[in-house]
Amino acid sequence: MTTNPATSALGPDELLAMMPYATTLGIQLHEATPALVTGSLAWTPERCTAGGILHGGAIMSLADTIGAVCAFLNLPDGTTTTATIDSTTRLYRPLRTGTLHATARPAHVGRTLIAVTTDLTDDQGRLIAQTSQAQAVTTAHPAPATQTSD
Repeated sequence: MTTNPATSALGPDELLAMMPYATTLGIQLHEATPALVTGSLAWTPERCTAGGILHGGAIMSLADTIGAVCAFLNLPDGTTTTATIDSTTRLYRPLRTGTLHATARPAHVGRTLIAVTTDLTDDQGRLIAQTSQAQAVTTAHPAPATQTSD
């Protein structure tokens, strides 16, 4: 199976710009190839829950973003996008300082489903969390025409 040439031509900045939520949150995209996608999110007090711990939602947002880029870069030729149909995150330890690093790799690339595993580590390389995602491969459909009354 060949990947979609339209997706593999995009660089990290272009890929991240397609996700306004990710840029608003402060997610960084460092490397983006079909085999490996890496990114990060810096710890800040505004992204924390009680006790100065990086919020689980922030951790999952980084994993979802980096995993989605990985799935997108593995789209088969003739398809346009993916949609998450399942995502499981296991949180192993808190992050209280530094940067959260994400590394996503495809676990399965098929015609209708792409599965991605994302490891999230701290600055010392310790596993903070791990996410597994299943993404349905889809083709964008034009928006339905709106009816107007005369």
